[in-house]
Amino acid sequence: MDVLGHPLSERRIVSERRTPTLATLLDGEAFRAQMLAEARAGLSSPTKTLPPVWFYDEAGSQLFGEITRLDEYYPTRAEAALLEAHSDDIATMTGATSLLELGAGTCEKSRILIEALRRHGTLTTFVPLDVSAETLERASHELVAEFPGLEVHAMVADFLHHLGSLPSATPRLVAFLGGTIGNLDPTGRRRFYADLDASLDSTDWLLLGCDLVKDSARLEAAYDDGRGVTAEFNRNALRVLNQELGATFVPERFEHVALFDTENEWIEMRLRSIGDQTVSLPGIDLEITFVDGEELRTEISAKFTTERLRAELEKAGFVIDAMWDQPGGDFLLTLAHPYC
Repeated sequence: MDVLGHPLSERRIVSERRTPTLATLLDGEAFRAQMLAEARAGLSSPTKTLPPVWFYDEAGSQLFGEITRLDEYYPTRAEAALLEAHSDDIATMTGATSLLELGAGTCEKSRILIEALRRHGTLTTFVPLDVSAETLERASHELVAEFPGLEVHAMVADFLHHLGSLPSATPRLVAFLGGTIGNLDPTGRRRFYADLDASLDSTDWLLLGCDLVKDSARLEAAYDDGRGVTAEFNRNALRVLNQELGATFVPERFEHVALFDTENEWIEMRLRSIGDQTVSLPGIDLEITFVDGEELRTEISAKFTTERLRAELEKAGFVIDAMWDQPGGDFLLTLAHPYC
């Protein structure tokens, strides 16, 4: 058994001040098989789609980091400002001894919450969860150096499949930030909320960050910047397919498209074929054709109203404790707890 109480493989991360742990719930071979199956299904369908997980190799992660610093891309700055403004309120209301972040990445935003909870005198443990072991290991080193005395127990896991394995020390604050909830369609969100609700008890809390519906031109600009960084990020998924599956995509023969779907209230990122072309993907034994102008959807990013998010959470069994947004309605932070 590991320190989290799960029969998992675990390796120690060497640190001068603390020895955080890295527990592996995500079997690499199984995760790759899942990615391949989803890619095959999406690329074989009449309306071609690709799971956004293919964005995030090392180059894709660097490009996304660059995106977050663009003038057009407001969500990262807006959410960070809300966290800075309300982190002490969150710490006071929750009194959390354990902070868990789903899809933690480099843990930049969680640092704001860690500082507030430590000022409040309650936090003892931070559990970042992400699919990238390398990113978690690097962040864990940094965190134990920055926050002496903090226990860091990182989990290599997929938040869509491993919510039932979250460590059980309560009261817990589960942070799901960055608007990542918007990458799930309504069915996916219902499943996620149900799985999370089943994993928490009445002393636990959920902190959810989501983007709000606003002027479509501003939304589309955030996903189609003038410098073309987002376009390169989008096309990078094709480069990853080439590298991982031996695919024959020519990324330059696909045009980046970002459109706001007013009916579904989400941004769609797509790649539009420039001319007719045929692409082989030997890694999944697939050959696909694109006609001129045909599009491949690579991501959705749902935008919310406070009323719709409230309704979704309440239907899933959560009680809303606070909702904070900004003048102009750029972004929303919601604090809730399970109704038990």
